[in-house]
Amino acid sequence: MVFPQNKLGSGTTKQVGDVAEDAALHYLQQRGLRLLERNYRTPGRGGGEIDLIMRAPDGTTVFVEVRRRRSASHGGAAASVGAVKQRRIVFAARHYLMHWREPPPCRFDVVSVEPAGIEWLQAAFEAY
Repeated sequence: MVFPQNKLGSGTTKQVGDVAEDAALHYLQQRGLRLLERNYRTPGRGGGEIDLIMRAPDGTTVFVEVRRRRSASHGGAAASVGAVKQRRIVFAARHYLMHWREPPPCRFDVVSVEPAGIEWLQAAFEAY
């Protein structure tokens, strides 16, 4: 799936982010994942947010960070998920899982949406 520059590069940051999330969601659903939550946020300031929480066909809960970039320079979208962002995602995932009696197997994926297409990095990082 290739995206014209005007689809990924115009509008407000929120609008452009929503287009990228929509594309990532569609991409993952086409590969058999089912949406559980979108834009899950922990309460209060300083918490975390998870763009998509999905269920893989094998029952794994997948916490997905969607990154959008206009170009692949500077390492592309996936390279922009640094240690601080990872900690916030892990924090939000732990908060989400608190409500489960038996937490399922989980992993953290990154979906990179760029004009050249979508790249899905499974198990892009681990909880620590």
